[in-house]
Amino acid sequence: MRSVFANPLGKPIGLQLYTVDAEMQRDFSGTLKNVAQIGIKEVEIAGLYDKSAGEWKAALKNSGLSCRSVHVYDANQSPEEVMSFASELGAKYVVTSLNPPPKITAKIAGIKGDWVPLIKAVEGMTLDDWKMSVAIANQLGEQAAKHGLAYAYHNHNVEFRKFGNTTIFEMLLTSTNPATVKFEMDCGWTSAAGYNPATFLNQYPDRICMLHIKAFQAGPPNLNLVGPKEPEPTELGRGKPDYEPIFAAAAKAKVEQYYIEQEPPFTKMSALEAVRANYNYLHAMPS
Repeated sequence: MRSVFANPLGKPIGLQLYTVDAEMQRDFSGTLKNVAQIGIKEVEIAGLYDKSAGEWKAALKNSGLSCRSVHVYDANQSPEEVMSFASELGAKYVVTSLNPPPKITAKIAGIKGDWVPLIKAVEGMTLDDWKMSVAIANQLGEQAAKHGLAYAYHNHNVEFRKFGNTTIFEMLLTSTNPATVKFEMDCGWTSAAGYNPATFLNQYPDRICMLHIKAFQAGPPNLNLVGPKEPEPTELGRGKPDYEPIFAAAAKAKVEQYYIEQEPPFTKMSALEAVRANYNYLHAMPS
């Protein structure tokens, strides 16, 4: 029976604040309050907006929001800085993506607000480069533990490139330390690459602790992360994947939290309107 206004997994619906990045830059506190008014209780941070952990604590409390996960988002901010911030904030997880080796990050040092050069470099990473990414993930897991935090790796679609018969994502899952490296699986990017997120939840129920819930327009498998060929974002229910089987698999795994995230651009409605549409879609799903 379909329940009305229940939350999937019986957990509050979260929001990755990257979805409302432009709004956060214009009105930090006001945007958090607008997010909370939609019904969101839990947020995930991507970008600190030049605010201290104390300022974040106060703004979250004033908005009635909680935060357990912080992304290392700014390429010019070290993981150590973000881990210190997350620890002071009282978060549980620190999350990174891609983990390109130093020879890649050196190419974009000093560039602010533009991920295209980094992504273009990542798309050309060799197998040895990705092995270095695995090693960095293991290092970050150990580093996070020293801060009293847990570490998680967040995927996009580029990790589904194959070397031989194995995808990079599977290599990351099997070559990182299960005790210190968890995963935040982005279901939208996984699906866009042509893979079923439920498969990984069934195969690795102890490794995937968080999910990003997003949709792209239906299309053939796509490993382009930026540029004119990248998947076209849309609201939940208007593209793929189908989330009912994904949440069914997540209910049997050890998924602790999930977050709405929609990629820009927002052409049909504002970002906050899209958050509301996505929230209402999830809120009407079976719990």
